[in-house]
Amino acid sequence: MKRVLIITYYWPPAGGSGVQRWLKFVKYLREFGYEPVVYTPFNPEFMAVDKTLLSEIPSGVEVIKREITEPYSIYKLLTGKKESGVKPGFIKSGNGKSKFSERASLFIRSNLFIPDPKMLWISPSARFLVKHLKESSVDVIVSTGPPHSMHLIAKRVSKATGIPWLADFRDPWTKMYNFKYLGCTKPVEALHKKLERGVIRCADAVVTVTNTIAAELQELNPKRRVEVITNGYDSADFPQMDVVSQERFTITYTGLFVRTQNPTVLWRILGERVGAGTTGFAESLQIRLVGHIDSSVLEDISKYKLEPYLVKMDYMPHNEVIKLQREATVLLLSSGREPESGGIMTGKFFEYLAAGRPILGFGPKGGDMDIALEESRAGEMFDYENYDGVAKWIDAQYALYTIGAAPVMEGDISKYSRRELTKKMAAVLDEICKK
Repeated sequence: MKRVLIITYYWPPAGGSGVQRWLKFVKYLREFGYEPVVYTPFNPEFMAVDKTLLSEIPSGVEVIKREITEPYSIYKLLTGKKESGVKPGFIKSGNGKSKFSERASLFIRSNLFIPDPKMLWISPSARFLVKHLKESSVDVIVSTGPPHSMHLIAKRVSKATGIPWLADFRDPWTKMYNFKYLGCTKPVEALHKKLERGVIRCADAVVTVTNTIAAELQELNPKRRVEVITNGYDSADFPQMDVVSQERFTITYTGLFVRTQNPTVLWRILGERVGAGTTGFAESLQIRLVGHIDSSVLEDISKYKLEPYLVKMDYMPHNEVIKLQREATVLLLSSGREPESGGIMTGKFFEYLAAGRPILGFGPKGGDMDIALEESRAGEMFDYENYDGVAKWIDAQYALYTIGAAPVMEGDISKYSRRELTKKMAAVLDEICKK
């Protein structure tokens, strides 16, 4: 059994999509010859907490937790925000406006904390791990980002110890859609690109989640071809796949819902159907939003007089979210409006597939998620302004609902199972361990 050190910021009891990828890999790695050792902070700033995920950590897995210093206390002091958690990256307010204090804090975050606010953990972590690995060796190192500071820790440790290293990119770095909004100065932007190149060229293997991101990273001349290992779903989370008939025509969205993902055209269409008195529509409609919802989404729902049909739920444990996904009539999926969003495939997407419900997607046509949605025959992706297409799709789904018909999702999604994806990850680890 080889030992793999996994350097990750997100680990239970953290909630949200960022923790799922490597929690699930750790769950299945032993089946493919790897004993995981996890290195993570014990006092991080999380947007959400989900203690139920602690039960998914396999028995006996070594988890090393070390203190991290983060600059969020400075942010709270500048902006007057008192909440214990803050939005990642000091994101501006949902209506596009922000106070001077928020703009100042974003500038400080972007130009002083490079590559991200976890940078203060790089040096102490590298020193600790180099010393620790002399006494408790591993065969291979994995870093997963963002935050990309995790890659810089792994780079130093690999260089000092000679242990092979795999860098896993759950999202892009400088090609991330919101990177251009950080307000980095030209020298800082150049430094980001230099750090990114250094990671890509020094890692023994680079893995990412979509073909688009892989092509972008490949241009930076890695040692070997960038591997694509997508996110996925855990079949153990979906023990009962029978579709339950719904009393309401329920459109469900789960997870973080930001301003750039707001499908205004959908709220307009639903409002028109309610206002026009479409037979039974108003009586049956339910809009279920679960998670952190931007104010612009709620404002549009109010604008189109849909508030009576809205059920808003705060962040919930993962197992409860999956149950709500299975109960939906339609699952709402929104990618960003920016062209860069075409390379993003959210972790939620794969759970939507496993839920077996029709997916109404908004995002770039021809992007990775659009292609995967078409291949799996689980729904349809629309441009944000495609009024006619969305209206026709909604009407078709409502017609099926009125006769009690449950759409059948016929596509093969087995390649997205967490066990199969872990098998692929272990194969990459085998290759660099042999080398």
